[in-house]
Amino acid sequence: MRSTILKKKLATRIKRKRRVRGSISGTADLPRVSIFKSNRYVTAQAIDDINGVTLAAANGKTLGVRANAEGAKVLGAKLAEVLKAANINHIVFDRNGYQYHGVVKSFADSLRENDIKV
Repeated sequence: MRSTILKKKLATRIKRKRRVRGSISGTADLPRVSIFKSNRYVTAQAIDDINGVTLAAANGKTLGVRANAEGAKVLGAKLAEVLKAANINHIVFDRNGYQYHGVVKSFADSLRENDIKV
């Protein structure tokens, strides 16, 4: 029973992800920042969808932070630092099918606090 519930939750997240990705896309000047969260870690990357390359990335595992709101703030600050080094100030935020609260909201707020226009 538990596996069927998990499969349904994953299927609904993938459905939300495809719906969101149908309307947003990243370029070299305005990259798409996608966040992924597991039970332990959070990762994020800035993507140029036209050329299919990752412009910047940050990983919670290498920073030693967990998948909670505090860890997402640290990860957002690190990604903002990497984006500024690449002269990127504006992004398109891709929540990757997750609801906009908790870890995802904390990450986006951290990017805004570090002068990245979301």
